[in-house]
Amino acid sequence: MVKIDQERCKGCGLCIDACPHGLLKFSDRVNKQGYQYALCTDQQKCTGCALCAEVCPDVCIEVYK
Repeated sequence: MVKIDQERCKGCGLCIDACPHGLLKFSDRVNKQGYQYALCTDQQKCTGCALCAEVCPDVCIEVYK
């Protein structure tokens, strides 16, 4: 399971590029800072590799197995 703190996300897209399964994408909405935040499209397909969390410069992603 991927948990993304949507209010801290700056929308850099590094996590989207890092996901080997292509499960992350930008939201159609923006957060309070005005950034499109990342979200997981299918929690069930997430393997818990945590590559997204490792590349996040703002440490706003947590991964649970």
